[in-house]
Amino acid sequence: MDNRDGYIWVNGEMVNWRDAKVHPLTHGLHYASSVFEGERAYNGKIFKSKEHSQRLLDSAKILDFDIPYSIDELEKAKYEVMKANNLKNCYIRPFAFLGCEMGLQGTGVPVNTVISAWEWGAYFGGDKMKGLNFNIAEYRRPDPKTAPSKAKAAGLYMICTISKNKATSEGYDDSLMLDYRGYISEATAANIFFFMKDGKLHTPKPDCFLNGITRQTVIQLAKKVGIDVVERHIELDELKNVVECFVTGTAAEVMPVRQIDNKYKFTPGKLCEKMINEYDKAVGKI
Repeated sequence: MDNRDGYIWVNGEMVNWRDAKVHPLTHGLHYASSVFEGERAYNGKIFKSKEHSQRLLDSAKILDFDIPYSIDELEKAKYEVMKANNLKNCYIRPFAFLGCEMGLQGTGVPVNTVISAWEWGAYFGGDKMKGLNFNIAEYRRPDPKTAPSKAKAAGLYMICTISKNKATSEGYDDSLMLDYRGYISEATAANIFFFMKDGKLHTPKPDCFLNGITRQTVIQLAKKVGIDVVERHIELDELKNVVECFVTGTAAEVMPVRQIDNKYKFTPGKLCEKMINEYDKAVGKI
Protein backbone atom coordinates (compact mmCIF):
# COMPACT_ATOMS: atom_id res chain seq x y z
CA MET A 1 0.00 0.00 0.00
CA ASP A 2 2.93 2.40 0.46
CA ASN A 3 4.09 2.30 -3.17
CA ARG A 4 1.13 3.71 -5.12
CA ASP A 5 0.36 6.68 -7.30
CA GLY A 6 -2.00 9.24 -5.86
CA TYR A 7 -2.49 11.62 -2.97
CA ILE A 8 -3.30 11.44 0.73
CA TRP A 9 -4.68 14.27 2.86
CA VAL A 10 -2.37 14.75 5.86
CA ASN A 11 -3.11 17.42 8.47
CA GLY A 12 -4.78 19.73 5.98
CA GLU A 13 -2.31 19.25 3.12
CA MET A 14 -2.53 17.04 0.04
CA VAL A 15 0.63 14.91 0.05
CA ASN A 16 2.02 12.60 -2.62
CA TRP A 17 1.06 9.03 -1.65
CA ARG A 18 4.67 7.83 -1.38
CA ASP A 19 5.66 10.82 0.76
CA ALA A 20 3.03 10.25 3.47
CA LYS A 21 5.31 9.05 6.28
CA VAL A 22 5.23 8.86 10.09
CA HIS A 23 8.11 8.69 12.57
CA PRO A 24 8.88 5.29 14.21
CA LEU A 25 8.37 6.83 17.66
CA THR A 26 4.80 7.83 16.91
CA HIS A 27 2.62 7.37 20.00
CA GLY A 28 -0.14 5.69 17.99
CA LEU A 29 2.23 2.92 16.89
CA HIS A 30 3.32 2.10 20.43
CA TYR A 31 0.17 2.65 22.47
CA ALA A 32 -2.69 2.28 19.95
CA SER A 33 -3.77 5.90 20.43
CA SER A 34 -5.50 5.78 17.07
CA VAL A 35 -9.07 5.87 15.76
CA PHE A 36 -10.33 5.34 12.24
CA GLU A 37 -13.30 5.01 9.92
CA GLY A 38 -14.05 2.90 6.86
CA GLU A 39 -16.36 4.46 4.27
CA ARG A 40 -17.45 3.76 0.71
CA ALA A 41 -18.33 6.13 -2.09
CA TYR A 42 -20.77 5.08 -4.79
CA ASN A 43 -21.00 7.12 -7.98
CA GLY A 44 -19.17 10.00 -6.36
CA LYS A 45 -21.19 10.13 -3.12
CA ILE A 46 -19.90 8.84 0.21
CA PHE A 47 -22.58 6.80 1.94
CA LYS A 48 -23.49 8.06 5.44
CA SER A 49 -20.43 10.31 5.31
CA LYS A 50 -21.37 12.71 8.11
CA GLU A 51 -22.29 9.83 10.42
CA HIS A 52 -18.80 8.43 9.90
CA SER A 53 -17.18 11.81 10.53
CA GLN A 54 -19.14 12.23 13.74
CA ARG A 55 -18.14 8.77 14.94
CA LEU A 56 -14.48 9.53 14.21
CA LEU A 57 -14.67 12.62 16.43
CA ASP A 58 -16.56 10.71 19.11
CA SER A 59 -14.06 7.84 19.07
CA ALA A 60 -11.18 10.25 19.55
CA LYS A 61 -12.87 11.85 22.55
CA ILE A 62 -13.36 8.40 24.11
CA LEU A 63 -9.61 7.87 23.73
CA ASP A 64 -9.10 11.27 25.37
CA PHE A 65 -7.88 13.37 22.46
CA ASP A 66 -9.53 15.90 20.18
CA ILE A 67 -9.31 15.90 16.40
CA PRO A 68 -8.58 19.51 15.33
CA TYR A 69 -11.10 19.49 12.46
CA SER A 70 -14.85 19.94 12.34
CA ILE A 71 -17.26 17.59 10.61
CA ASP A 72 -17.60 20.07 7.72
CA GLU A 73 -13.82 20.26 7.34
CA LEU A 74 -13.53 16.48 7.31
CA GLU A 75 -16.34 16.24 4.77
CA LYS A 76 -14.63 18.71 2.46
CA ALA A 77 -11.32 16.91 2.80
CA LYS A 78 -12.79 13.50 1.94
CA TYR A 79 -14.19 14.78 -1.33
CA GLU A 80 -10.94 16.60 -2.09
CA VAL A 81 -9.08 13.31 -1.71
CA MET A 82 -11.50 11.58 -4.06
CA LYS A 83 -11.09 14.35 -6.62
CA ALA A 84 -7.30 14.38 -6.34
CA ASN A 85 -7.22 10.63 -6.98
CA ASN A 86 -9.91 10.75 -9.69
CA LEU A 87 -12.16 8.35 -7.76
CA LYS A 88 -15.94 7.98 -7.73
CA ASN A 89 -16.38 4.41 -6.49
CA CYS A 90 -13.90 3.81 -3.73
CA TYR A 91 -13.09 3.06 -0.12
CA ILE A 92 -12.19 6.01 2.14
CA ARG A 93 -10.09 5.67 5.29
CA PRO A 94 -10.06 8.72 7.61
CA PHE A 95 -8.01 8.20 10.76
CA ALA A 96 -6.38 10.14 13.55
CA PHE A 97 -3.55 9.27 15.90
CA LEU A 98 -1.25 10.84 18.46
CA GLY A 99 2.09 11.92 17.03
CA CYS A 100 5.74 11.51 17.88
CA GLU A 101 6.23 11.18 21.64
CA MET A 102 7.21 8.47 24.09
CA GLY A 103 5.62 7.74 27.45
CA LEU A 104 2.19 6.25 28.01
CA GLN A 105 0.41 9.53 28.75
CA GLY A 106 -0.92 11.16 25.61
CA THR A 107 -1.79 14.57 27.07
CA GLY A 108 -0.37 17.36 24.94
CA VAL A 109 0.87 15.08 22.18
CA PRO A 110 0.10 16.46 18.69
CA VAL A 111 -2.83 14.87 16.87
CA ASN A 112 -2.37 13.77 13.26
CA THR A 113 -5.39 13.48 10.96
CA VAL A 114 -5.14 11.61 7.67
CA ILE A 115 -7.60 10.72 4.90
CA SER A 116 -6.81 8.25 2.13
CA ALA A 117 -8.94 6.70 -0.61
CA TRP A 118 -8.50 3.91 -3.13
CA GLU A 119 -10.44 1.53 -5.32
CA TRP A 120 -11.38 -1.58 -3.36
CA GLY A 121 -13.67 -4.29 -4.61
CA ALA A 122 -15.71 -6.80 -2.63
CA TYR A 123 -14.12 -7.46 0.79
CA PHE A 124 -14.93 -11.19 0.67
CA GLY A 125 -14.81 -11.65 -3.11
CA GLY A 126 -17.42 -11.34 -5.81
CA ASP A 127 -19.57 -14.50 -5.50
CA LYS A 128 -21.88 -13.26 -2.77
CA MET A 129 -24.53 -15.97 -2.84
CA LYS A 130 -21.93 -18.69 -2.33
CA GLY A 131 -21.80 -17.59 1.30
CA LEU A 132 -18.97 -17.45 3.82
CA ASN A 133 -17.55 -20.19 6.02
CA PHE A 134 -16.71 -19.19 9.62
CA ASN A 135 -14.90 -20.84 12.49
CA ILE A 136 -15.28 -19.75 16.12
CA ALA A 137 -12.64 -17.30 17.32
CA GLU A 138 -10.49 -18.13 20.32
CA TYR A 139 -10.60 -14.54 21.54
CA ARG A 140 -13.78 -12.85 22.73
CA ARG A 141 -15.07 -9.29 22.64
CA PRO A 142 -14.18 -7.79 26.01
CA ASP A 143 -16.30 -6.47 28.84
CA PRO A 144 -16.98 -2.76 28.11
CA LYS A 145 -15.60 -2.04 31.57
CA THR A 146 -12.20 -3.20 30.31
CA ALA A 147 -12.12 -1.65 26.83
CA PRO A 148 -13.76 1.35 25.08
CA SER A 149 -16.13 -0.74 22.95
CA LYS A 150 -18.07 2.28 21.62
CA ALA A 151 -14.96 3.66 19.92
CA LYS A 152 -13.70 2.53 16.53
CA ALA A 153 -10.21 2.35 17.95
CA ALA A 154 -7.20 0.57 16.49
CA GLY A 155 -6.34 -1.35 19.66
CA LEU A 156 -9.67 -3.14 19.72
CA TYR A 157 -8.84 -4.81 16.40
CA MET A 158 -5.76 -6.71 17.59
CA ILE A 159 -7.81 -9.79 18.56
CA CYS A 160 -9.73 -9.46 15.30
CA THR A 161 -6.51 -9.59 13.27
CA ILE A 162 -5.32 -12.66 15.18
CA SER A 163 -8.67 -14.38 14.70
CA LYS A 164 -8.91 -13.49 11.00
CA ASN A 165 -5.39 -14.75 10.35
CA LYS A 166 -6.07 -18.06 12.09
CA ALA A 167 -9.37 -18.51 10.25
CA THR A 168 -7.92 -17.96 6.78
CA SER A 169 -4.87 -20.13 7.52
CA GLU A 170 -7.28 -22.98 8.29
CA GLY A 171 -9.32 -22.47 5.12
CA TYR A 172 -12.18 -20.40 6.57
CA ASP A 173 -13.27 -16.99 5.35
CA ASP A 174 -13.57 -15.38 8.78
CA SER A 175 -14.31 -15.98 12.46
CA LEU A 176 -17.44 -15.63 14.53
CA MET A 177 -16.53 -13.91 17.79
CA LEU A 178 -18.34 -14.48 21.04
CA ASP A 179 -18.43 -11.87 23.78
CA TYR A 180 -17.02 -12.09 27.30
CA ARG A 181 -20.25 -13.77 28.49
CA GLY A 182 -20.30 -16.37 25.73
CA TYR A 183 -23.02 -14.72 23.64
CA ILE A 184 -22.61 -14.32 19.88
CA SER A 185 -21.22 -10.86 19.11
CA GLU A 186 -19.93 -10.31 15.55
CA ALA A 187 -17.39 -11.35 12.93
CA THR A 188 -13.88 -9.90 13.01
CA ALA A 189 -14.85 -6.77 11.07
CA ALA A 190 -18.59 -7.08 10.44
CA ASN A 191 -21.84 -7.33 12.38
CA ILE A 192 -23.99 -10.44 12.02
CA PHE A 193 -27.69 -11.14 11.43
CA PHE A 194 -29.81 -14.30 11.56
CA PHE A 195 -33.15 -15.06 9.93
CA MET A 196 -34.67 -17.48 12.45
CA LYS A 197 -37.42 -20.07 12.03
CA ASP A 198 -39.81 -17.63 13.75
CA GLY A 199 -39.69 -15.50 10.60
CA LYS A 200 -37.88 -12.63 12.30
CA LEU A 201 -34.43 -11.14 11.76
CA HIS A 202 -32.32 -11.47 14.92
CA THR A 203 -29.04 -9.70 15.63
CA PRO A 204 -26.82 -9.50 18.73
CA LYS A 205 -27.29 -6.56 21.05
CA PRO A 206 -24.26 -4.25 20.62
CA ASP A 207 -23.48 -3.69 24.29
CA CYS A 208 -19.80 -4.70 24.07
CA PHE A 209 -18.94 -4.21 20.41
CA LEU A 210 -19.35 -1.51 17.79
CA ASN A 211 -22.87 -0.70 16.66
CA GLY A 212 -21.92 -0.46 13.01
CA ILE A 213 -23.33 2.23 10.74
CA THR A 214 -24.06 -0.43 8.11
CA ARG A 215 -25.70 -2.52 10.84
CA GLN A 216 -27.99 0.38 11.74
CA THR A 217 -28.76 0.96 8.05
CA VAL A 218 -29.71 -2.68 7.46
CA ILE A 219 -32.00 -2.71 10.51
CA GLN A 220 -33.79 0.36 9.14
CA LEU A 221 -34.07 -1.21 5.67
CA ALA A 222 -35.41 -4.48 7.05
CA LYS A 223 -38.09 -2.70 9.06
CA LYS A 224 -38.99 -0.60 6.02
CA VAL A 225 -39.82 -3.73 3.99
CA GLY A 226 -41.85 -5.25 6.81
CA ILE A 227 -39.30 -7.55 8.46
CA ASP A 228 -39.44 -7.76 12.25
CA VAL A 229 -35.99 -7.13 13.76
CA VAL A 230 -35.04 -8.41 17.21
CA GLU A 231 -31.89 -7.12 18.95
CA ARG A 232 -30.98 -9.42 21.82
CA HIS A 233 -28.35 -11.67 23.36
CA ILE A 234 -28.04 -14.82 21.25
CA GLU A 235 -26.64 -18.15 22.44
CA LEU A 236 -24.40 -20.16 20.12
CA ASP A 237 -26.70 -23.20 20.31
CA GLU A 238 -29.53 -21.09 18.86
CA LEU A 239 -27.83 -21.29 15.47
CA LYS A 240 -29.70 -24.57 14.96
CA ASN A 241 -32.81 -22.41 14.52
CA VAL A 242 -31.27 -20.20 11.82
CA VAL A 243 -32.65 -20.32 8.27
CA GLU A 244 -30.32 -17.76 6.66
CA CYS A 245 -27.41 -15.68 7.95
CA PHE A 246 -25.48 -12.65 6.73
CA VAL A 247 -22.90 -10.14 7.91
CA THR A 248 -22.79 -6.38 7.35
CA GLY A 249 -20.09 -3.73 7.23
CA THR A 250 -18.86 -0.87 5.07
CA ALA A 251 -16.19 -3.08 3.50
CA ALA A 252 -18.28 -6.28 3.49
CA GLU A 253 -21.56 -4.53 2.60
CA VAL A 254 -24.17 -7.34 2.98
CA MET A 255 -22.64 -10.81 2.67
CA PRO A 256 -24.35 -14.18 3.30
CA VAL A 257 -22.87 -16.89 5.53
CA ARG A 258 -23.30 -20.57 4.68
CA GLN A 259 -21.59 -22.30 7.60
CA ILE A 260 -20.30 -21.67 11.12
CA ASP A 261 -17.94 -23.98 12.98
CA ASN A 262 -18.51 -26.89 10.53
CA LYS A 263 -21.65 -27.56 12.57
CA TYR A 264 -24.27 -24.97 11.71
CA LYS A 265 -25.14 -24.80 8.02
CA PHE A 266 -27.41 -22.38 6.18
CA THR A 267 -28.40 -21.94 2.56
CA PRO A 268 -28.17 -18.32 1.37
CA GLY A 269 -31.47 -17.65 -0.34
CA LYS A 270 -34.21 -15.16 -1.02
CA LEU A 271 -34.01 -13.44 2.38
CA CYS A 272 -30.31 -12.69 2.06
CA GLU A 273 -30.77 -11.71 -1.54
CA LYS A 274 -33.53 -9.29 -0.55
CA MET A 275 -31.32 -7.53 2.01
CA ILE A 276 -28.45 -7.35 -0.49
CA ASN A 277 -30.74 -5.69 -3.01
CA GLU A 278 -32.22 -3.29 -0.46
CA TYR A 279 -28.76 -2.22 0.65
CA ASP A 280 -27.50 -1.85 -2.93
CA LYS A 281 -30.46 0.41 -3.68
CA ALA A 282 -29.86 2.47 -0.54
CA VAL A 283 -26.20 3.16 -1.35
CA GLY A 284 -26.91 3.87 -5.01
CA LYS A 285 -25.38 0.79 -6.62
CA ILE A 286 -28.66 -0.06 -8.38
